[in-house]
Amino acid sequence: MTETRIDRRFKACAEAGRPALVTFITAGDPDLKTSQDVLDALPAAGADVIELGMPFSDPMAEGVPIQLATQRALKAGQTMAKTLQMVRDFRKKDNDTPIVLMGYYNPIYVRDPKVFVKEAKDAGVDGLIIVDIPPEADDELCIPALEAGINFIRLATPTTDDKRLPAVLANTSGFVYYVSVTGITGSAIADTSRVATAVNRIKGHTDLPVAVGFGVKTADQAAEIGKDADGVVVGSVLVNAIKDSLDDAGIATEKTVSAVTTLVSDLAGGVARARSS
Repeated sequence: MTETRIDRRFKACAEAGRPALVTFITAGDPDLKTSQDVLDALPAAGADVIELGMPFSDPMAEGVPIQLATQRALKAGQTMAKTLQMVRDFRKKDNDTPIVLMGYYNPIYVRDPKVFVKEAKDAGVDGLIIVDIPPEADDELCIPALEAGINFIRLATPTTDDKRLPAVLANTSGFVYYVSVTGITGSAIADTSRVATAVNRIKGHTDLPVAVGFGVKTADQAAEIGKDADGVVVGSVLVNAIKDSLDDAGIATEKTVSAVTTLVSDLAGGVARARSS
């Protein structure tokens, strides 16, 4: 593959002496317009890479916060077409910040993987994280995505041993997403010393950046994880910020966008000081 926005962004962060801040929101949560406003505001708040969740009715890896965000988005009428349009609209204003679509294979399979890959590339998508496709099925989506110039990002977990890791990494590009806990999104962060050991073990098998997620909620946690990781992924706390900003009817308020951007700015401060000492 030729160099991608993801490659350039991780390289730039490394040259700046800090990890990348990777932020997750669910597309269409709590409604399309507000979600677009949040998406558009993330780079200025300090997000280096944006993961945009593709709503799906049965998200097996998600904890309660992202499950609820998905339900809000689907209730508001979010579709795959609208999610791709969000990326197109974002690209009218920002041609540098990488966007990674994260989700599950079912909505892509129904749409047709080849059609989806073309649409995603044309919209300005840089990477895919598809939780439920194993390396043994790389011909389904991974290889077509790579051939189109879209990074395919794999998850490694505490149970991914040295025997399994080469298969996980075989067609991975962009970065490796290390899931720091044996659990769901929004779980408590694992022992940071164990995370550091795991990150260094993965780095022994690949030159790709390693980003750590699942459980990071505060700037201090981001700073601690960022001492060893090339990227820090934050998701559940951001979608909780959206939820907490809604009115009693579940409608966005004037505080919704700022609730997310204020938190992202704080987290960006955390990754900025990760290697300062």
